[in-house]
Amino acid sequence: MSADVWIFGYGSLMWRPDFTFTERCAGVASGWSRRFWQGSIDHRGVPEAPGRVVTLEARPAAHCWGLAYRVAAAEGRAVLERLDHRERGGFDRVDLDVTLRRDRAPTVRAVTYVAGPGNPNYLGPAPLSEIAAQVRRSVGPSGPNVEYALRLAAALRAFELEDEHVFELAALVDSTRG
Repeated sequence: MSADVWIFGYGSLMWRPDFTFTERCAGVASGWSRRFWQGSIDHRGVPEAPGRVVTLEARPAAHCWGLAYRVAAAEGRAVLERLDHRERGGFDRVDLDVTLRRDRAPTVRAVTYVAGPGNPNYLGPAPLSEIAAQVRRSVGPSGPNVEYALRLAAALRAFELEDEHVFELAALVDSTRG
């Protein structure tokens, strides 16, 4: 690649990027909402008992805070190949504009991964109590689904980012464990 690549992480990439980056900055993708609507049969669940992970849903008035990572041009192709494999469970690579929380070059074009209704692992909307119950009982090769939900909420808080859907689900999952 001839230019640095920006990658926008809004799920597990927020706490476990698994790649080398030259810069990390909080950023917001306008017109997108983060939701626990994607089934995970390869990381936080198994085919007979899928977990739930986040995906983005296009919503004109919404915004999704996450972390933007700048990857050096020399590493870009290899990093994207690893991410394509990591996000293989129904996610498509998408480019979107991310407004960074900094003064210089405030908007970048970033790669992210979105799982829409057309993929076989898409679970879609459900009452938060049902999502929480599924998260509590799901475990996959990457660990318990509860860990995913709680680590996502912790990462958002660590960077002082807001997401009512994630925080409500994490509180529900955490208060009913045990």
